[in-house]
Amino acid sequence: MIIHFTLNGENKNLDCAPDCRVVDLLREELGHTGTKEACGSGECGACTILVDGISKLSCLMLAAQLEGHAVTTIEGMSKGEELHPIQKSFVEKGAVQCGFCSPGMVMATADLLQRNPSPDRKEIREALSGNLCRCTGYQKIIDAVESAAAEMRDDA
Repeated sequence: MIIHFTLNGENKNLDCAPDCRVVDLLREELGHTGTKEACGSGECGACTILVDGISKLSCLMLAAQLEGHAVTTIEGMSKGEELHPIQKSFVEKGAVQCGFCSPGMVMATADLLQRNPSPDRKEIREALSGNLCRCTGYQKIIDAVESAAAEMRDDA
């Protein structure tokens, strides 16, 4: 089946099998390996992407569901060498350790800050509750989200 969608601002027309999952399409067919697969069952958030600006778990989506939509992966967050404020904040606040969960955390954060530019710590914890991290203890991640939110508000 042929699907048409936008990936990180670039139009895509791809032939894929009807049972092809989005995470597989991104990683194996398109080389966007920033989107991770850990659990494969929607429990960890490592595969989080944005579809029309809303966070989605790519391991639970079929590629056909992308038809006509705009997809953003972690690769689409930066502008060339310039990191997105969320990415920059994660680095500065030490919220990136092994890095496996980081792309999903960044994408979930982007969704949150689009909907709520001034979240409190409880709202941040709730928004990121579907994203698991084994390394950080979450405090530095929450600090990074707060810092990114403040920077993004200032830029606006």
